Amino acid sequence: MATPLIPGLDPAQKPTRARYTVIFFAMLLAILAYVDRVALSMAAPFVRKDLNLDTAQMGWVFSTFMLAYALFGPASGWLGDRWGPKRVLLFIVAWWSLGIAATALTWNLASIIVVQFLFGAGEAGCFPNLTKAISIWLPKNERVRAQGFMWTCARLGGAFTPPIMMMLISYMTWRGAFVFFAGLGLVWTLFFLIFFKNSPREHPGVNKAELAVIGETPVVTGGKIKVPWRKLIGSRTVWLIWAQWYLVSYPFTFFLTWWPTYLMEGRGLTREDAAGWAIFPLTFAAAGSFSVGMFTGPLARVVGSYRNARRLIGCVSMLSAALLVILHMKTEAILPAVLLMGCVAFFTDLTVPTAWSTCMDVGGKYTGTLSGTMNLLGNLGSFTAPLAMGYMVRSTGNWNYAIYSTVAAYLLAAICWPLMDPETPLEGAK
Repeated sequence: MATPLIPGLDPAQKPTRARYTVIFFAMLLAILAYVDRVALSMAAPFVRKDLNLDTAQMGWVFSTFMLAYALFGPASGWLGDRWGPKRVLLFIVAWWSLGIAATALTWNLASIIVVQFLFGAGEAGCFPNLTKAISIWLPKNERVRAQGFMWTCARLGGAFTPPIMMMLISYMTWRGAFVFFAGLGLVWTLFFLIFFKNSPREHPGVNKAELAVIGETPVVTGGKIKVPWRKLIGSRTVWLIWAQWYLVSYPFTFFLTWWPTYLMEGRGLTREDAAGWAIFPLTFAAAGSFSVGMFTGPLARVVGSYRNARRLIGCVSMLSAALLVILHMKTEAILPAVLLMGCVAFFTDLTVPTAWSTCMDVGGKYTGTLSGTMNLLGNLGSFTAPLAMGYMVRSTGNWNYAIYSTVAAYLLAAICWPLMDPETPLEGAK
């Protein structure tokens, strides 16, 4: 692609690639966020034994994280719009790292619920502010791919956490493992403080040619920001963005919370076998995030616009996921059953970079606010899932109703995508 002409630019100057620093930091943080989030799902049997918790109580522990994640997401996104993603990310990563370390000090239901709430409050601003950073640093044609890379790393981080967690538990107990993961987050904050800038225009490694490639992107105001709440709340597209994220988050949270326990209690596997099979859904999810980042652009050229491409991806992927869950429930052999759920996660994650990229295009300079509010609704779905599923299992003695509840969520999410305009900015919408 030719470098656009701007005043004072030497046409022969080769663009630097400092903008890819944001992708590097986003990928690393996405891994850490999901490692920290999934660690408790693998440690759950040990935590339940030590703290004397049943499935419903453990559901409250999982859901408390999701509730805090939901409640603090919009404020974290708004702060990113106002102050820039760097300041917010430095604070929240340090905060949640201390929260994950404090998990090692818990002694009963109340203590672990408090710690999980504080941990979730910190993680809430992670992806809204990474999305804000991507919208500032990258041109539009590179954003979907960046989101794909970021979510691929997130899913891979979560996928390989169960076997890593089992190994750490065998050497240092589940409490020591949480302290270890907390240290990784603090190391990330140190390097992010040194090397990341809020804007490419502040970075000494960005030349004029790269600024031309990046073009006009949302800026950090550094002061008061007036969010057009009336237009936001009055937009059908915004409501559908919120709805689909709630609906897709409900079933996906199953993989982040109850999946290892389901393999042990619902499928009769040992802890060691469950840790091995547990990697499949999030590994397949990573493939979904990566592939959608690569083929969305070509698909948009075939169907005429990003609007049509996103609608098609969102609808087809949700219908496919619903069908695959039903097939899983009718499959007894463990290998095909797990592979089917891996495919469910694959199709689920086709919508993830798609939804976050929609936030960037529709939100514009209010990307942090829109993505934060989307995360609020999504994580209300995530709050509902482990709690509802925990009570379903306790009251029925099996996992059937919990698994089939995800089918309803997928079917409703499929309806949302054809009805929205996932491309037109709020500022330009009628």
